[in-house]
Amino acid sequence: MALPGRPEMRFRTKQEYVYQWLRQAIMRCELLPGERLVIDELARRLEVSAIPVREALQLLQSEGLVAIEPHVGATVAAISEAAIDEAFAIMEGLEAVAVRGAIRRLCDADAEELAGLVGLMDDAVAAGEHERWADLNTQLHRRMSEIAGMPLLREMTDRVLARWERLRRYYFNGVLVHRVEQAQREHRVLLEAIVARDAERAEQVVREHNRAARAAYASYLGSFTPDLTPSPT
Repeated sequence: MALPGRPEMRFRTKQEYVYQWLRQAIMRCELLPGERLVIDELARRLEVSAIPVREALQLLQSEGLVAIEPHVGATVAAISEAAIDEAFAIMEGLEAVAVRGAIRRLCDADAEELAGLVGLMDDAVAAGEHERWADLNTQLHRRMSEIAGMPLLREMTDRVLARWERLRRYYFNGVLVHRVEQAQREHRVLLEAIVARDAERAEQVVREHNRAARAAYASYLGSFTPDLTPSPT
């Protein structure tokens, strides 16, 4: 098991320290699906006892990030087709709410900020900087939820974006690099709808955007064909 470096942040408990370290490593695909998580090895690496490691693994199991089997031990959970479908289905619903909320509260400065992010994403696509584009993509989607001014929506969006971060890193070459240009065209259409304060159009675009992303993963996995019919508005 190749282990990433130890974090420099301070934590209240050893369990929290181990949990955050492992969770971050899993989300960043520094620990890959199927990789064994040996308690004693982790305890030595993090300079803690086995107890906080075991507790952290149980928490991660409850989040679906770790699988624990009797007589086998703990492994990083696989990225299942169902998990991919779930992530984009939930993001679709959250963003439908976010764009409507953002449009209600949108000021000129917000519109300029969103346009600036989309412009930077255009530059990243032109330069072939796919990793930079993906980081800016996360910023764009998070910023829309922030403008909406709903703390719970922002919290839920952050959680789903964290799951997407794991997906896009794991399937980076298989999916993301092939979808970047089309996804960016969808972002520009979304920006136009938001700036025009066209809530119905913006909601339709984010639904189609998320369904197209789900279709890209489905095509890569070769398992199913999601419904790409635009939602009624």
